[in-house]
Amino acid sequence: MLDRLSAGAEAHPLAAALAFLGIYVAVTALSLPLATPLTLLGGALFGFWQGLVMVSVAATAGATLAFLAARYLLRDWVRARLGDRARGIEAGLARDGAFYLFSLRLIPVVPFVAVNLLMGLTPMRAWTFAWVSQLGMLAGTVVYVNAGTQLGALEDLSGIVSAPVLASFAALAVFPWIARAGLGAVRRRRVYRGWRRPARFDRNLIVIGAGSAGLVAAYIAAAVRARVTLVEASEMGGDCLNTGCVPSKTLIRSATLAHQMRHAGRWGLTDTPPTVPFRAVMARVRAAIARIAPHDSVERYTALGVEVLRGHARLVDPWTVEITGADGPRRLTSRAVIVATGARPVLPPIPGLDGVDPLTSETLWDALGDQDAPPARLLVLGGGPIGCELAQAFARLGSQVMLVERAPRLLPREDAEVADLLAAALRADGVAVMTGHEARAFGRDDGAWVDLDHAGGTARLGFDRVIVALGRSARLEGFGLEDLGIATGRTIAVNDFLETRFPNILAAGDVAGPFQFTHVAAHQAWFASVNALFGSIRRFRADYRVIPHATFTDPEIARLGLSEAEAARQGIAVEVTRFDLAGLDRAITDGAARGFVKVLTPPGRDRILGVTIMGDHAGDLMAEFTLAMKHGLGLGKILSTVHVYPTWAEAAKSTAGAWRRAHVNPRALALLERFHRWRRG
Repeated sequence: MLDRLSAGAEAHPLAAALAFLGIYVAVTALSLPLATPLTLLGGALFGFWQGLVMVSVAATAGATLAFLAARYLLRDWVRARLGDRARGIEAGLARDGAFYLFSLRLIPVVPFVAVNLLMGLTPMRAWTFAWVSQLGMLAGTVVYVNAGTQLGALEDLSGIVSAPVLASFAALAVFPWIARAGLGAVRRRRVYRGWRRPARFDRNLIVIGAGSAGLVAAYIAAAVRARVTLVEASEMGGDCLNTGCVPSKTLIRSATLAHQMRHAGRWGLTDTPPTVPFRAVMARVRAAIARIAPHDSVERYTALGVEVLRGHARLVDPWTVEITGADGPRRLTSRAVIVATGARPVLPPIPGLDGVDPLTSETLWDALGDQDAPPARLLVLGGGPIGCELAQAFARLGSQVMLVERAPRLLPREDAEVADLLAAALRADGVAVMTGHEARAFGRDDGAWVDLDHAGGTARLGFDRVIVALGRSARLEGFGLEDLGIATGRTIAVNDFLETRFPNILAAGDVAGPFQFTHVAAHQAWFASVNALFGSIRRFRADYRVIPHATFTDPEIARLGLSEAEAARQGIAVEVTRFDLAGLDRAITDGAARGFVKVLTPPGRDRILGVTIMGDHAGDLMAEFTLAMKHGLGLGKILSTVHVYPTWAEAAKSTAGAWRRAHVNPRALALLERFHRWRRG
């Protein structure tokens, strides 16, 4: 076939060249994935120089036509099919401009066809797209046309092992690595231009912030014998230990016991209204923090090989951190820096809010720690996980709680049935759940009050204290990020490797996003620390494919992967398998036979796409599904695993059994029935 084409090209060179150009332009303009074989063919038919010119011109022309078609004719279709990638392209252009397109052409991380279409959705001019594309594709075109030229010169199979052919194949293999290294060097020069790199460094790694992400990052660095300094301006352990997870879960446990005393009749005992010595409850919270604190202490990390410095850290340049402590400022240089400064509760600019002394999940522990009783009338703003947890806990400890949420329902990220069941549980505990209400103004007359908008009207509520639980914002100010031009929005802008615009400055935890969970911060810390210390050898992309989370209300709510609502929004076909915990023996014996396990799988398959659990121990039950989803184990594997009886863990196996029963072949059952009838005689 190649011989006939070569003969035709020699006999009719102009016609062959025009035909090849037309076919190449048409193929690339129509976004058909045939550019690579056509490039090899161009080298084989026309030789290196002519093939190089023809392929380069045709590829650019076809790509530009596809670009224009996507912009003016197929915009909606392209965005529907490639919307997720479009956001990445737009972010790259905003960061690097035309150089980003050049990098995509030089190292085709995104397929050639996809780049043509996606760039059509951006504001880039067609002329800029054309010349940058041609320049970026030139090196790759040289390699592929040369390979085609060598293949076209073969007279028999023995020529495959000749030096020119082997060299061309080797060039194909190593070109992406060389291009990547070269592009990386260019990027580094652009980024670090104007900054003087130290000849020697004091540290391998400096970590700013001793919360979950910072502690894990420093631990890993010390474990691999790097010289690491951990800087903390406040308390070791960060928000999770001191004002977040630990105190809130301790409070919830006390509130749960108070609730169980009130309803002891459910367990065959006498209902006993509890006496709540609130000061003692808060003392227990402080005791729990104190007991866990040694795990995160200066002494422990010093023993592990981490230098811990108390003070405020600020980046002076990409390698220098100034630490201002009790003894004054001190500067250290480091090959890499990880920013893990966490997040703080948001206080919205609602008129009058400052005048009613608002509490947050960060400040309530000190503000209420010495009170003899919880607030008599407590207003909680925000129906997310933190707001719901605190509202229920304080209601069970004796407060009259009003929970205000602007959205139509609580926990907007969860399925509607989850939100409805939680709202019913909160109301059963005496919480006034006020969804669809928005706080407009606060004030104080004889007592504090808030004006709420609802359904076009306004209502005024009185309260004694207010807890604002409207989310958390990353701590970005005062660390020198803005002076270095490191992009920030809601969080620090990082790439898939958790690197900022400076590859040696990374971020992890709440300050990096996209999640604000302690376990995700620790998860990110592994990637950030390994990339910081070994990124010049190999880098790892942060993996968010399997991230569980839980809300510690009663009943607990845990989720992993897709919810039903998310699957519907994304157009993903799913099959829903549901097991009601009312059928779980251990739930019945514990007097907690409520809730459900819901698993989403592809239709007819047992691969886990998402799990929602609502019920006692939901967070603990999610561990088995997380392991299964992480390692590609389907429901069939869970079903075939022996579980201890009677345990809550059997809920996973029962859910897998429900899936199996729904997929039994009726014909097979009919045959088995006939077989057993025959066996009976």
